[in-house]
Amino acid sequence: MTRTAIIAGSDALPRLLAEALNNPVYVTLDPVEVPEGIEHVTARIEKLGRLFKDLKSRDVGAVTFAGAMSRPKVNPVLMDRHALRLAMSLGKGDDALLREVLALFEDQGFLVRGATEIRPDLVLEPGVIWGRKPTRQDEEDTARAQAVLDALGPLDVGQGAVCAGGQMLGIETLQGTDAMLSFVARTPAHLRRSNGVLVKAPKRGQDMRIDVPTIGLSTIEAVIEAGLGGLVIPSGEVIVLDRDAVEARVKEAGLFLKAQ
Repeated sequence: MTRTAIIAGSDALPRLLAEALNNPVYVTLDPVEVPEGIEHVTARIEKLGRLFKDLKSRDVGAVTFAGAMSRPKVNPVLMDRHALRLAMSLGKGDDALLREVLALFEDQGFLVRGATEIRPDLVLEPGVIWGRKPTRQDEEDTARAQAVLDALGPLDVGQGAVCAGGQMLGIETLQGTDAMLSFVARTPAHLRRSNGVLVKAPKRGQDMRIDVPTIGLSTIEAVIEAGLGGLVIPSGEVIVLDRDAVEARVKEAGLFLKAQ
């Protein structure tokens, strides 16, 4: 059986995938902690051809992408033909760039596996509600935030939005969910008609093998700091890290988390 390589970023997800895989290879482009006892390969974005050769020499037949990755500083002088192909997608939006990443690996004969395929226990089932029951206003704010995300999907903007009392308080952009929630936290009280709801979801048509939306304890703390009443995610499509701790914190803070 061929091996699976984890193209690993930060947070706990790469480690959780490694625990579920047989003899994986851990690939890092950023300086992140590597679990003990796992074969480790370092790589540069400019030298993707070398990475492909390294993986094939280790009998790797599949790859999975996990964890947050910073946008690296690229030295154009060092770029091989694969990196140059990837660079052509820069400026076209995250979706176009990620599709090109997937195509590069597939063209080299690698099977691309989604994180939720490897660890289906990391997503929530339909109908799960942790904490308090959402109010009618919560449901209306959820629908409004989801409608905004749906409308922005073709524009490749982001995976999260906050609505309170029918008014949009925040839309996730390149800076990410935490930055959006920090902005929402600074909203003056007189502009808020209710606590509000965070909706976190993949973009419409997004390839779920890469950049799967993820929440964890830090997300819940940011929701609390922003003064929101809860958050909503689509079932089966958002990874929940530290599941038990997240559920406990949601209940303790008087929030709700709903999978729909």
